[in-house]
Amino acid sequence: MTASRPAWRASLAGLSGGLLLAWLLWQLLGWALWRAEFRADAAACQALQHHGACWGVVAEKGTQWLLGRVVEAGPDAGWQLGGLPLTLLLFASSWWLSWPLAIGLALARRSERHWLRWPAVACIEGVRGVPVVTLLFMAAFLLPLLWPQGQAPALLWRAVAVLTVFSAAYLAEIIRGGLQTVPQEQSEAASTLGLGWWGTQRRIVLPQALRAVLPALTSHAIGLLKDSSLVMVIGLHELTGGLSLSLSGDPVWRAFYFEAYLFAGLVYALLCLALARLGRWLEARWPRSR
Repeated sequence: MTASRPAWRASLAGLSGGLLLAWLLWQLLGWALWRAEFRADAAACQALQHHGACWGVVAEKGTQWLLGRVVEAGPDAGWQLGGLPLTLLLFASSWWLSWPLAIGLALARRSERHWLRWPAVACIEGVRGVPVVTLLFMAAFLLPLLWPQGQAPALLWRAVAVLTVFSAAYLAEIIRGGLQTVPQEQSEAASTLGLGWWGTQRRIVLPQALRAVLPALTSHAIGLLKDSSLVMVIGLHELTGGLSLSLSGDPVWRAFYFEAYLFAGLVYALLCLALARLGRWLEARWPRSR
């Protein structure tokens, strides 16, 4: 009898937790679907008094967030780079540009030459020890002071440079971890067969090293995609920055920030899921070195 009491209490607790979870899910679905307003009707959305979701804000402004920043009047009327296109540009540019720098830093940190290893260590640890927001502020406000008046690179490319250096520092350590998994005997065998140092790295060592750390590379790509949203602090209006800008100046739809950010979160989730699927596809298609 005493042995069955803990099991009975555990079953009761599990049933209570399941009922509570089901009730919360029912309330969430009611707010998000059954009591929600899907039309771009501000009056109908305001009449809900937040008892139902107003997806009308997405219907009204979603195209602007996904395709870019639209300027409706004034001398700059037309389309400006922003929204999701700017997010993808920042991510793709910094990702691909960081690879040569990261490989160079990883190889230099493993070098036996002190004049190569110590600068690489200083660069990697220095960048990793500073928040990316700090680097963005330095690029936005301090870097122009080093250039002649009016000749500093555009803010967009300064942000790309910061994300590139930031990505390269983390990517270099991932690559270095992969290089440590390749047995030294393979490099010695390649040297015996007449391959030079760079040929050995390019044909034998790096392919095996990158294959070994492919899951970590996928995680880094996902993190870099999300870190690109930080450029909003220096005035670049990517997806989240464009969303905030469009709602802050619109008193009609300003009250529906929550639904707007849920939409932005869904977009980021889909992009990250696509990167994760690509990583798993590469793991399946990239044969392991024998």
